[in-house]
Amino acid sequence: MKICRFKDKDGEIKVGCATSSLELLDLTPAGVTRLQPLLETDDPAAHLRQLAPLGLPIPALAEVQWCAPVEQQEVWAAGVTYLRSKDARMEESDFSATAYDKVYAAERPEIFFKSLAQKVAASGESVGIRHDARWNVPEPELALVLNSSGTIIGYTIGNDMSSRDIEGENLLYLPQAKIYHRSCALGPWITVGATEQEARQWKISIEIRRAGENVFCGETSVDNIKRRFNELAGFLCRSQKFPHGVVLLTGTGIVPPAAFTLEAGDVVRIEITGIGLLQNTVTVV
Repeated sequence: MKICRFKDKDGEIKVGCATSSLELLDLTPAGVTRLQPLLETDDPAAHLRQLAPLGLPIPALAEVQWCAPVEQQEVWAAGVTYLRSKDARMEESDFSATAYDKVYAAERPEIFFKSLAQKVAASGESVGIRHDARWNVPEPELALVLNSSGTIIGYTIGNDMSSRDIEGENLLYLPQAKIYHRSCALGPWITVGATEQEARQWKISIEIRRAGENVFCGETSVDNIKRRFNELAGFLCRSQKFPHGVVLLTGTGIVPPAAFTLEAGDVVRIEITGIGLLQNTVTVV
């Protein structure tokens, strides 16, 4: 089952779910007006299956606008979880190469804060590249959706926008390379009811289009993530409390070549089988 947040044609934010036929059902008449209480239930997928036959309204997809599938949740990220990501981090910086090499094999993963909920871009909105950076890339990632108890309750698509030249200059500049206006996109759906074993069968793909032409594409498997999902979630929740739940990006296994950088107007399309399509247009911030 899949759930989402969307604006209807009158601009009202609602919670919806998708049936097996991928029709969007408006959950408002069933009393579901916010995403978080649904994610706090023991089994959101089972709850949704009970609601689906209730004759709920079916908004036309052409008349809705996606909202990011977060309300008050913080967004965090894990880095260097794919071998390809480790190699790319080492290539971008001789100064920081040893640190990235060590963290890939270390017991403790790299985990960092990424975004507040109100700063997350939805599918269809723009993502940003820094005006003071020369080398900007998207990072397509599977995102874990955790409830307030730290339990993984679902999965969504994430784009961890990054300024590689700033990060490569000095690893202490990582927050500036990763955390800025429109640096994070999520959505459009949260898939609930899938196990890690099932999610590891999914493929992650990215296509970047410029003036209608494909300028980069790539694909990887979720199963290439080195660490187990519960391991990443467990480290995130150590000595932490997330009363509204939290979203954790799990790292990227697709890295454009060193000669590539995003430009304003580029369209970034990220697909994960089992979830859907996250699409954003690039702007300079």
